[in-house]
Amino acid sequence: MGKGGNQGEGATEREAPMPIFYWEEIEKHNQRTDKWLVIDRKVYNITKWASRHPGGQRVIGHYAGEDATDAFRAFHRDLDFVRKFMKPLLIGELAPEEPSQDHGKNSQIIEDFRALRKAAEDMNLFKSNHLFFLLLLAHILVMESIAWFTIFYFGNGWIPTVITAFVLATSQAQAGWLQHDYGHLSVYKKSSWNHVVHKFIIGHLKGASANWWNHRHFQHHAKPNIFNKDPDVNMLHVLVLGESQPVEYGKKKLKYLPYNHQHEYFFLVGPPLLIPVYFQYQIITAMIVRRDWVDLAWALSYYTRFFVTYAPFYGVLGAVIFLNFIRFLESHWFVWVTQMNHIVMEIDHEPFRDWFSSQLAATCNVEQSFFNDWFSGHLNFQIEHHLFPTMPRHNFHKVAPLVKSLCAKHGIQYQEKPLLQALQDIIRSLRKSGKLWLDAYLHK
Repeated sequence: MGKGGNQGEGATEREAPMPIFYWEEIEKHNQRTDKWLVIDRKVYNITKWASRHPGGQRVIGHYAGEDATDAFRAFHRDLDFVRKFMKPLLIGELAPEEPSQDHGKNSQIIEDFRALRKAAEDMNLFKSNHLFFLLLLAHILVMESIAWFTIFYFGNGWIPTVITAFVLATSQAQAGWLQHDYGHLSVYKKSSWNHVVHKFIIGHLKGASANWWNHRHFQHHAKPNIFNKDPDVNMLHVLVLGESQPVEYGKKKLKYLPYNHQHEYFFLVGPPLLIPVYFQYQIITAMIVRRDWVDLAWALSYYTRFFVTYAPFYGVLGAVIFLNFIRFLESHWFVWVTQMNHIVMEIDHEPFRDWFSSQLAATCNVEQSFFNDWFSGHLNFQIEHHLFPTMPRHNFHKVAPLVKSLCAKHGIQYQEKPLLQALQDIIRSLRKSGKLWLDAYLHK
């Protein structure tokens, strides 16, 4: 029990000695209605405040009962500004004899990673090249213009329509990577500027919701490939992933689908449907249920622009079909790129690792080339992106050698592979998990 007891949420920092707590007690406060976490050895009660957390209550709740220092530094650009909101939540500090980390995490890896981050800061690797991002936006707008001109000049025949659909799918994919940059606050120093441009790109250029994306994607970054914490591995019983889940399903005789064939039906339910069906439903539902009228207005501006542009050529119904065909194409692009870095890696329940080790266990890289960088929005550097979410993507290749060196020092595998192999590994991974399920399912 912490000396001085629980002062409750709302206690403020004062000159009198703060109450001290031990990990044994802190780790108990990891429930939905009772959440404590530790940052820089200070203990915070975030139970009531979590619902007001700009990044969503789930992402901060995933660190309840743990040290969240490295996650806190990874997600926030202006630490001093954020700490102002934390002062009323301060209830104490770790006892002097307590380690800074929970669950016996490797303190040497943590210390070395923080030194690596400091080196990256000293190298100005968190400073963005605004021209780089301006050119990315420009090439998206050029593709949008080419698409309209193709239909305007050549008409709405099959060939111009298909060509235009591929051009627009490409612009949508690239807009997806660009909104990702602004969503991670990796372009401007001021978070508010990033937020404004983020809403413009994801809302007006893509018809989606910035808040929906933030609340979903930040959970993925906080706890990648962790069941019940990373929404990207919540497959709604459609797929079984990793090694433990297939065995668990098999032993319980759960057979929602023939998982031993998931590497085959993945082509039907994964790439074609994720964006036009699943994400579209989630986005619209989230904006309405949360009464997110600002994001809804941005999304409506996209649909208005699209139908004003293409309904004169195809009619309203034809424009709807055209839009969904574009999203069908984009969805393939998105699924293959995002899954080649994660689905092939370790996927399991919470292992309580340090920030560096947890990101390396859940991510792998694809070899660098001009095409790979463009095609994936630099997410071929998934390891570096996960370690430093606010780092501008054009600097990933500069910090990569430092990350490789730290991995070598601690015997942590740094995986990097060719693009085609990475794509093929998705299917191999699904086949392997499906086989594990079948073996467990048939075992008496």
